[in-house]
Amino acid sequence: MLYLLAAIGALTIAVVLWRVFGAERVGVPQRPSSVAPDDDPDFLRKLGEQQKKPEEDDKN
Repeated sequence: MLYLLAAIGALTIAVVLWRVFGAERVGVPQRPSSVAPDDDPDFLRKLGEQQKKPEEDDKN
């Protein structure tokens, strides 16, 4: 009986550790990683264009 309880306990710990640290779950959609504005290349490009645009308008 003691060996059975030890085996069940070891199996339970193994399953919990696998769920915490293991492979990605199948069928569960992953959240898209968000990008901060200062790390987004499109945002930075648009910001640079907006800053250059008023300078060009002042010259005309």
